[in-house]
Formats: sequence, structure tokens, C-alpha cells
Amino acid sequence: MKIYTRTGDAGHTSLIGGTKVPKSHLRIDTYGTVDELNSHIGFCADQLKDHESVLRLKEIQDRLFTIGASLATDPEKEPLMRMPDLLQSDVDQLEKWIDQMNEVLPPMKFFILPGGHMAISSLHISRCVCRRAERLCVALQDGEHFIDPLVIKYINRLSDYLFVLARYSGHLLGVAEIPWKPRVKQ
Repeated sequence: MKIYTRTGDAGHTSLIGGTKVPKSHLRIDTYGTVDELNSHIGFCADQLKDHESVLRLKEIQDRLFTIGASLATDPEKEPLMRMPDLLQSDVDQLEKWIDQMNEVLPPMKFFILPGGHMAISSLHISRCVCRRAERLCVALQDGEHFIDPLVIKYINRLSDYLFVLARYSGHLLGVAEIPWKPRVKQ
């Protein structure tokens, strides 16, 4: 199978279900951002040494493919293939992982600057891309385009997870958090 089809050369693409839309359509931008997030998370997994964290990121990547498929499907048409589903238990799992990591982390007493180690910085970049994906999902919803509410919930929780994982990774690496020291007018 060739990787190129030439069908998008005029600036349009097809949703699952066959509907043609411009490549600038909000739905395309949204699932493209989820795909970007998935790539960033893969990059993070390549940098982490903690086996459990890597396995969790791989599971998250699977959920992001599920979300991408949901976003790429025309909600007005029934797809010919069986689609994977996102479950409330996926959101619950993220919360469980967040709570487990928080058990070993000191309480936050200040805002922290992203950085200190390549893996930590990469996780913060992923968190920011995740927040952008969330904003695009909400824009779909606000524009009265169908989006499964569970997608927004999962993406929201995922950004929290990535923040805590950045802190947790710093803890495992022995890297001190960098407190934000705001400059105050004298």
C-alpha cells in the first residue's frame, strides 16, 4: 500500500464515514493536535527510566488513538468498521495513578518552572499540548459539533496526570523542583 493517495492535494480530507471536509476544519485540527500529543508522549516515554511510567504512557497512547478515531469519525454517519471506545474507567485509572504518585511527592507550596531535566521538560511540553487539545475539544463542543463528553474529561485529567508525572519523574531522578520567584514591583 502506498502512503500517499493524492486525495488531499486540493486541501480536503475525509472523515471516517466518508464526509469530505477542508483540512482546516476544527475537527481535523483537533484530532491532529491529539496526534501531536501522542507523538510527544512517545518522546517522553523514550526518555524515562521508570518502567511503570513508560508502561502507563504506552497505555495512554492507546487511549489517544481511540480518541483520535472518535474525533475523526463523522458523527452523522455510522462507520463501516467497529470503533474502539473510551470508558469512564480510563479516566478513573488516570486519577488512581495521580493519587499514587502524589503519595510520595511533597506538597506543592509554590508554582514550579518547567525544567531541570530533559524528561521533565518534555512532560511539561506534553502537558501544554494536552491543554491545547482540550481547548480544541471544547471549541468543537461550543461550536455545536458532536464530541463525546468523556473525551473532554479524559483529556482534562490527562493534563493533570502529565503535570504530576513531571514532578514524580523529577523526584525519581533526584532533580529539585525550580520554584517560580515572581519579580515584584518595589
